[in-house]
Formats: sequence, C-alpha cells, structure tokens
Amino acid sequence: MPEDIHAALLDDLARRRGVVMLLGAPDTGKTSFALRLLEAGVAAGKTLAYVDADTDQTTTGPPTCTGLKFVASQADLDDLPTADRLHFVGSIRAEGVVLQQVVATASLVEEARSEADLVVVDTTGTVSGIIGQTLKYHTMELVRPEVVVGLQRGAELEPVIGMLRRFFSADVETAPVDPDLLPASPDARRAHRAKRLAAAFTEPLQRWRVRETVFAPTLPAGLEKAKLDRVLVGLQDGAGRCLGLGALEYSDDTLRVITNSGDDMRGLRLGSVKIDLATHDLERFRLRELMFGI
Repeated sequence: MPEDIHAALLDDLARRRGVVMLLGAPDTGKTSFALRLLEAGVAAGKTLAYVDADTDQTTTGPPTCTGLKFVASQADLDDLPTADRLHFVGSIRAEGVVLQQVVATASLVEEARSEADLVVVDTTGTVSGIIGQTLKYHTMELVRPEVVVGLQRGAELEPVIGMLRRFFSADVETAPVDPDLLPASPDARRAHRAKRLAAAFTEPLQRWRVRETVFAPTLPAGLEKAKLDRVLVGLQDGAGRCLGLGALEYSDDTLRVITNSGDDMRGLRLGSVKIDLATHDLERFRLRELMFGI
C-alpha cells in the first residue's frame, strides 16, 4: 500500500487542543486534510469545530461566506455542508475584501473556541503576493492559532511561512502535498461553486421589497438603483448574524431581494459580485466604483 505521508502529523494534531489553521495554494489538499483531521478528532472523542474560510470552493455554507460547523459525531461530518453559523464576505476572491475576510474568519473562530476542544480552520488559496501575505498576516493576528500547517508542492509558501514564524509564536509546520492529489480543472471548480450556490437558493424563493435604508454600506444619494440588479447580498438579523444569501432584483422602479432566508431579515450587506440565478455563475462587481465613483 502507498505510504500515508500525513498520518503521523494528523495523529499528532488530533491529540492537541486549540486552533489549527491550514495554509496552501489552490489544489494542495487543505480541505481533504481538514476532513481527515476532523475524522481523527471524532475518533478520539473530541468536540471539534470546522471553520471554512475558503469563500470560493466552500465545503460548509455557500461561496462568498465563511462557515462554521460544530462536529462531535459521524453524523455531523456527514452533514458538513450545512453551516451552524455564516458570516458574509461578499466575494470569492480576497482582492478588495481582505478586511471582510479576516473579520469573518476571526469572528467564527472566536465563537468556535468557546465550545470546541479543537478548531480546524481551512483558509483561502490566496497565499502569494501582497494580498496573500496581508490576508494571512492579519488572519494570524486575530485568529491566534496554536498550530499552522502549510501544505506545499515546492517552496511556494516559504515567503508567508517565514513571515508567520518571524512575527508569531504559533507552531508553524509544513507538509508535502499528497502526490496522488489531482488538481481540479477550472470547469470543475466553477461547477462546484455553482452547486454550492444553488443549494443556497433552493425553493421556495420569495421576493421582498427593500428600502434604501437597509443596506450596508449605505447607498449614496442619487444612486441609479438599476445598477444593483443581480448583486449578491448577505441577509443579516438583528444580532448581526448572517441568515443566508439573497440576490437583488430591480424592476418597475422597485428594488427587491430574492431569497429563501428572509423571515428574520433586518438588513442587507452588499457583496462584490453579481449572480445569475439561472446558472448560479458569478461575475465581478466593483462595489467601490458604485459607491464612491473610483
């Protein structure tokens, strides 16, 4: 049988407590590693939490959100796509939403720490350049994991790994990518994203008329509301929690939100993408240009 290159590391991590944060470029097996660690933790009798901060290729909750799932049994693992908590980020790419991404991840980890022995954080594949390093630095700053595991094929993580070792006291380890792991094609990634978004917009969908005062960021005076048509939004309750996703619709001089999560809706957070509800494909939407004209 082929050697299990991660067995010893997984066994060690499953015995620990605190937060384990996983780093890696796309298609390095972060999610597979996280699932194996959750399985090992369940087998060891621990209460675990999974924070899915990969807002593009989500496992728990829909794309554009971070998701939290508490895991104490095999049944919880089988139901991993259903999030116990969501936090809306509003994009599938870190560019332009680093603050939202960091806050979303840190807030769910803080909640998970209070209830779980071991918290596993699956991060985005953005690891290079100024955006990747800024995102990972500030995520470390607020999440404060006890252990960081970087999965890499060569030395692509060394700049960010070196930075984290220099500025933080966490145990930072690296591990090779499973040689049997096959990268997903762009079409496969798009299909996975669309499937997860379709699950967030299952019937029955309702159309709720919305006022201009319910949005964050606040809509500027004189905004052409037609420009908001198809913009993805996060629905917030009165406690600031994300209830789910919605899509704005503008027709007959009226702005509505299409959603299946509107019963306790108190406000809407604007995202940075537009959605086609027929195909569940996303296209980039420059929120800053709309709000500030820049």
